[in-house]
Amino acid sequence: MRRLLQLSIIIMICLVAGQMPSSLADQESGNDTVYIVPVEDDVERGLVAFMERSITEAEENFADHIIFEIDTPGGRVDSANEIAGLLSDTNTATTAYVKSQALSAGSYIALMTDSIYMNSASTMGASGVITGDGTAADDKAQSAWIAAMEAAAERQDRDPLYARAMADPSIDLSDMDAGEGEYLTLSPDEAVEVGYAEAKVTSREDVISQLGYEGARVVETQPTISENIARFVTNPVVISILLSVASIGLIVELYSPGFGVAGIMGGASLLLFFYGHLIAGFAGYESLILLLIGLTCIVIEIFVPSGIFGAIGGVSILGALLVSGADIGQMAISLSIAILLAVFVAVFLFKKLDTNRGIFRHIVLKDQTSSEKGYLSNQTRNDLIGEEGTALTFLRPSGTAIFGDERLDVVTEGQFIDRNKLIKIVKVEGSRIVVREIK
Repeated sequence: MRRLLQLSIIIMICLVAGQMPSSLADQESGNDTVYIVPVEDDVERGLVAFMERSITEAEENFADHIIFEIDTPGGRVDSANEIAGLLSDTNTATTAYVKSQALSAGSYIALMTDSIYMNSASTMGASGVITGDGTAADDKAQSAWIAAMEAAAERQDRDPLYARAMADPSIDLSDMDAGEGEYLTLSPDEAVEVGYAEAKVTSREDVISQLGYEGARVVETQPTISENIARFVTNPVVISILLSVASIGLIVELYSPGFGVAGIMGGASLLLFFYGHLIAGFAGYESLILLLIGLTCIVIEIFVPSGIFGAIGGVSILGALLVSGADIGQMAISLSIAILLAVFVAVFLFKKLDTNRGIFRHIVLKDQTSSEKGYLSNQTRNDLIGEEGTALTFLRPSGTAIFGDERLDVVTEGQFIDRNKLIKIVKVEGSRIVVREIK
């Protein structure tokens, strides 16, 4: 019994040890853990979701250090501010490794880390705020961004002058190839010289060695398929394309019998839009409720045509699209483009589907099987009117009668007629021969 108890305790200890987080086991064994988080492509809401998950995972696994490998041309200011919030809230030591470029919002993210290392062929800076149409943002937005850049530099005791020069072209730093009217972009040597970077390195391993984590367990996070979809779908250009494909596909489907490729493409584009924005955190329950109401009203309109349900459904879907975006203004522009394209396609199809002209005259069958051309589903026997005969069966009210040598199926005007009674044909309606008893 005692041995059985000891064996049970040993098994429980083994099970508990097996359930321990691997990072905790590494800590107890004296091994350090370094997380590598790639910061690549445009800075947008999808990247925020990925970085939030990566930082949370690193914290939960007791990581000793997080290295952000940066290679980005920049992106959205609001997304960069969200990432900066994540970096300022974490208690884990952070480092930015600039692999190629940390421009615009990328430089702001780098400045928010505890230390910066730059690859020998990398650059950092050029952080002016540019709007979606390629022009400089207004003074208010520029001022707020410059203040944020300076605050990020001061947070790590870096000279804020160079951070300001990255975002303000009026700062004259001619000795660093950034005269008045130009945004400052630092090379690795310049970044080390002004105290913005700790050293110039050649690889990730070099960064890890510089940080003193040689032999540490390295964990590299990667975006999931859903996060990659979200990053792709939330791009403003892709949003316009998806909404345009959705509207055009559904319009074309109205001119097609059944449900075909156009309808599938339109529906898939709409679902992809909402799925990506849901993963990215833009679309909430309110957008899903509006979408559900809209689709339900449209289905009702199909079966109970009134116009009211269709209008309510259309407005609900438009509302769902608007509240699903990160920027209502940008979403309004994308929706306007999609609606204009849909109207253009609808007008085009309306004109071209005229079977007497346009491209469809060659593929649309215009012949009709009309009675004027001799096409008849049955022969109308008007010549029988007035003919007299005898009921072969009871007529109640239908039955069989004989007229001369011809046996016909007949029907009375409603009354019962006995067998062998004399009858007369009073009306012929297609294949329906109406008879009346002769008194």
